[in-house]
Amino acid sequence: MTRQHTPEVVVTGLGATTPLGGTTADTWAAALAGTSGARTIDQPWVEQYELPITFAAQIAVDPADVLARPETKRMDKSAQYAMVAAREAWTDSGLPAPTSDDALDGDRVGVAVASGIGGITTILDGWDTLRERGARRMLPMTVPMLMPNSPAAYVELEFGARAGAHATVSACASGAEAIGYAVEMIRSGRADVVVAGGTEAPMHPFTLGAFAASRTLSLRNDSPETASRPYDIDRDGFVMGEGAAVVILESAEHAAARGARVYAKISGVGLSSDAYHMTSPDPEGRGQRAAMSRALDMAGATPADVVHINAHATSTSVGDLTETASIRTLLGSDADHVLLSATKSMTGHLLGGAGALETVFTVKAVADRLAPPTINVDNPDPQLQVPLVRNTPAALPVGDIVAINNSFGFGGHNVALTVTNA
Repeated sequence: MTRQHTPEVVVTGLGATTPLGGTTADTWAAALAGTSGARTIDQPWVEQYELPITFAAQIAVDPADVLARPETKRMDKSAQYAMVAAREAWTDSGLPAPTSDDALDGDRVGVAVASGIGGITTILDGWDTLRERGARRMLPMTVPMLMPNSPAAYVELEFGARAGAHATVSACASGAEAIGYAVEMIRSGRADVVVAGGTEAPMHPFTLGAFAASRTLSLRNDSPETASRPYDIDRDGFVMGEGAAVVILESAEHAAARGARVYAKISGVGLSSDAYHMTSPDPEGRGQRAAMSRALDMAGATPADVVHINAHATSTSVGDLTETASIRTLLGSDADHVLLSATKSMTGHLLGGAGALETVFTVKAVADRLAPPTINVDNPDPQLQVPLVRNTPAALPVGDIVAINNSFGFGGHNVALTVTNA
């Protein structure tokens, strides 16, 4: 039997709308500058519901300033964010417009866009409407808006993608898993181009109250900008964030045939699950190590090849140190030359969008040879076992390099992606 060639998967387009900026360029520039996207929430419901958390990393550019009004009326914010990021990524890739004469064959275009909690604000606002005004006043588009696959479906419609539209749901690993799934779509030969990423729009008193009740959010109401402090000995929880990030993935052959600019390759995907606890990682880090190891194996890389890791690093005491211990155990002495970045210190935690945004950051780091900083680490935890990039960017070496993006989620979901230079 003849063995089929497995395509390489390359990144040709990037899109993002985040607490740091409305585009990839603005977001990346703010990250390199060490900017915090966290700020006090200016909404009456903070006081109305006596929320113990009064700040978050809120979206920098309202999608209503970018999308047409009919679009915002029929999409939940999670889909709006995804659409903004997807359109930017598609334009950035140089692919032809879906309505143009040279449009791609939709049967060879796929979508994988995930959300951790989907259209949560649509659900909650719809319930308020039902209780207060009756069923007749509910929006006709309520169901399509609240579906967790709604962002993927709208992106599929936008680009005429018929190879499949998927919405992986794995809590805070959702965006990274969607990108991993997209890689497999191309490697299996099902698609030549996949629009992939993650999105989340959780800014609602219910969501903030629920996470506050779980005691996972920082309580630094008096200093939002310094609240997210991964690896700092005084860290006290993560900062809620929102936004979306999308990458355009192509087979290397498809990209080369059209002369596309290539940022980097997604050369490995590693998936695992802890089977340990609903909200806490396995303290031995077995699942995290397995995901990273599998991602390196698929890439044909060794621990000595790894020069940069964008850590999941939410700013929780248990999670941060479990991850760095896992990295040290897996890489051994090779961890000494790894530059670790914890970008949630600036963006907050985008939940289902986090892994996608941090994939964009990892791709940019490899393409620009620059690891973004971690801010707010005034007193590094003495148990931190990997060199941390603090306050200012750090140069990555020349030549062939490997970077890893880690994403972990409640339920014990672990995703690692390896990014290599083009």
